[in-house]
Amino acid sequence: MARKSKSKGVKKNQSKVDTNKVSSLKSDGHVDTPKKEENTGADQLSSGLPINKEINKPEKIKSDKNTTLSISTSRHFLSWLLGQGMSLAFTTHQASKLFFIGRMDEEEKLAVEERTIEECTGIAATENSLYVASSYQIWRFENALPPGVAHGEYDRVYVPKSSHVTGDVNTHEMAIDNDGRLVFVNTLFSCLAYLSRDYSFFPIWQPDFITDLVAEDRCHLNGLAMVDGQPGYVTACGESDTQNGWQDMRANGGIVIDIGKNEIICSGLSMPHSPRWHNDKLWLLNSGTGYLGYINFETSEFVPISFCPGYARGMAMINNFAIISVSKGREPDGFLGLSLADKLKETGAEPWCGILVVDLNTGNLMHWMRIDGVVNEIFDLVPLNGVTRPRAIGFKNEEIYRTISLPPREDE
Repeated sequence: MARKSKSKGVKKNQSKVDTNKVSSLKSDGHVDTPKKEENTGADQLSSGLPINKEINKPEKIKSDKNTTLSISTSRHFLSWLLGQGMSLAFTTHQASKLFFIGRMDEEEKLAVEERTIEECTGIAATENSLYVASSYQIWRFENALPPGVAHGEYDRVYVPKSSHVTGDVNTHEMAIDNDGRLVFVNTLFSCLAYLSRDYSFFPIWQPDFITDLVAEDRCHLNGLAMVDGQPGYVTACGESDTQNGWQDMRANGGIVIDIGKNEIICSGLSMPHSPRWHNDKLWLLNSGTGYLGYINFETSEFVPISFCPGYARGMAMINNFAIISVSKGREPDGFLGLSLADKLKETGAEPWCGILVVDLNTGNLMHWMRIDGVVNEIFDLVPLNGVTRPRAIGFKNEEIYRTISLPPREDE
């Protein structure tokens, strides 16, 4: 049965620019580019991975730290991605990287781009904006290209425009509401929050069982589902009002709260994450067990439909598919104390890091992308609808000096 949880509101050296090298983004929609674009960013990674085999052999990619990254995909992963009219962006807290997955221009090859963002976590996107949370701030990137214009092979070029310093509040999932405001899960303070001009953040909601706004990560609030453009549901790892009290509830203390009805609608979960309202169902990842499933509102129970071979956290829904990111266990304990460890042993499976595409009607795994090497964890992901090959401008190279976008002129 659903339980009341009167979810409450919380009271609430300049450098000269070589004009011969400038890539200008003009207001008339024309893009002037150098004949040959140089990669001056030490932290940029770009690789084409052929996917014309049934199972791809991983291809090694050199990064700026002399470490390797291997990416392999199922045979039709890229064609499926393009068929949905989108590309993907995802974050990894462990490797401090923001990745973009798309297609190389007119080639059946995977395009991989990356930027370094310290301990990045939650990610959210609108048509032209991209928000990425990091260790103590939330970055806003904007697409610098006019509508319908490409820059070389890229149809999205995200440029960092602003940073809001929140402090280290362990930001988890983020979303944009109907009014265009960024809503984020402030895990350290056990609340949902807006950005604030004057303060680190502006709290807008806490579970009723949380009695104070303090930096104690009492319940490990982590996931946010939007319904009709407003916060609808959240996940937490335990109904605790003590500092880090949720850590003793990892196996079966997880909960889902309906914000509008002020009710805990499901309990007994294990490390639940990434609730998503889609096709009139509330889907989520019961991460401690490894299952994707949905909530049966009549019985207040979690209904599992598909097992994920790793720690599932980060999910997006499109049509009848769930796009799920999975990770290997964190050292030194990995999945100790979670039934996920038992299930992996039972099936003889090893946890891996990557992205799964699951059919919501059957629970079958349809497509996948696997990551090996320096990256062993994905924190969050987001689809970039209508985008084929995105990239972002880095913070520490000359390109950020040379990329300038202008508003349309009034006479146009």
